[in-house]
Amino acid sequence: MIKSLKKNKSAAIGLLVIFFFLIMAFIMPFFIENDPKAIFENALRLPPAWMENGNNQFLLGTDDVGRDLLSRLVYGSRISLMIGFLVVLVSMTIGTFLGLISGYFEGKVDKFIMGIVDIIMSFPSILLAIIVVAVLGPGITNAILAVSVVSIPSFTRIVRSSVLVEKNKEYVQAAISFGANDFRILFKEILPNCMAPLIVQATLCFSDGILNTAALGFLGLGAQPPLPEWGMMLSDARAYIESAPWMVTLPGLCILTLVLGFNLFGDGLRDLLDPKLKGR
Repeated sequence: MIKSLKKNKSAAIGLLVIFFFLIMAFIMPFFIENDPKAIFENALRLPPAWMENGNNQFLLGTDDVGRDLLSRLVYGSRISLMIGFLVVLVSMTIGTFLGLISGYFEGKVDKFIMGIVDIIMSFPSILLAIIVVAVLGPGITNAILAVSVVSIPSFTRIVRSSVLVEKNKEYVQAAISFGANDFRILFKEILPNCMAPLIVQATLCFSDGILNTAALGFLGLGAQPPLPEWGMMLSDARAYIESAPWMVTLPGLCILTLVLGFNLFGDGLRDLLDPKLKGR
């Protein structure tokens, strides 16, 4: 599998980007001296160190209240990766369970579950996330729950379609003939054979979770100050887009690069795990 990923340039680039942000999130904090929440009153909106009036103490400059941008970006990467992981964990767990039940039992159960899924999918994802956060209240935990709710239908539909195909195959019929119960058939026989599309969807959901949560943070509905979250950093910096463009550019580039990395990696996994695309 690793050799196949190396042959796929986009997947290899995506994997390198993901590794870079993992290093940034879990290794670089040990080498950062400045606290991301610390305020330096005499260092408001300082440019990066290589620009005129820059300060070597703040390599990437400071924000509008004098906080070190480098430390905030580094700790923000940890928050973004945590957000992506939790969104995937919650949405994949619930979506997979609903998809298994819907595809295996069909009938009224299938119609009920897919009816709810169709209702959720009829809303634009960011709009539905805003509605959920508006009901629950602003905050990073509620933002994660809102984005997870939006991501559930994609997992449900993928698993349901896979179950409808797998349940009629001989190995499932053999398990039924041996007297296996529904739980064993669903989780021991069918689910392992649905993992390939699930893994691909998880990587894409990871990037969507980061992007949607950053959007909620930009709107003031996600992470709250002084938490160093990239979307909220963009929101705080939009008033200084002309006078201090680095404040907007740096968190924006972090979001763009991380999301692009997961999308490239997800596309590479899809090409690797889908037999129809292997020959392309």
